[in-house]
Amino acid sequence: MADKPQINSLLDVLSQINPLAEESESALIDLCSLISVKKGQDLQPVGVTCRTIYFVKQGLARIYYYKAGNEVTEYFAFEHDIIVRAESLFTGMPSNKAIQAVEDTVFIGIPAERLFAQYDIYHDLERLFRKITEMAYVDTVNRIETIQFHTAEERYLQLIRENPDLIKRIPLKHIASYLGITQVSLSRIRASIR
Repeated sequence: MADKPQINSLLDVLSQINPLAEESESALIDLCSLISVKKGQDLQPVGVTCRTIYFVKQGLARIYYYKAGNEVTEYFAFEHDIIVRAESLFTGMPSNKAIQAVEDTVFIGIPAERLFAQYDIYHDLERLFRKITEMAYVDTVNRIETIQFHTAEERYLQLIRENPDLIKRIPLKHIASYLGITQVSLSRIRASIR
């Protein structure tokens, strides 16, 4: 179990989404635990059923899967971002995707079943996580539309505009797979915009 000082920065971010009453905040703190994962290690490997909601306290993580024997990055999570295999969490089925630390990362883990049991008691806690789920859904739709309607160069420019420190922190092979292009294509794009 984590204590309040260890998760204060997360609580500050969450309160901007939906403020919590003191009792609700205490109930949430009681559910939280800190999990440290070394760079390159999986927090959650492929084939495991997701039962925990994670926030990145410090570091950087990604969700990835295998396609034709190649790793494909689906999502990056920076400090205070949520990272979860939602399709596994909500269906109870094992995931074909993994969560990996891109650098040494500390996660705040919240067991989903215990969190969901608190919703009937703490309605503001339920409202908070509903809003987080809504925001994640909108982000997913926006990502799909970006892939559908924008060129690889436009996607790259948007990515570095939204996350300028991305290039310094993430290996280019992960950025290329996230954009749906080869590393060679990414190098060409980067050379053309310098």
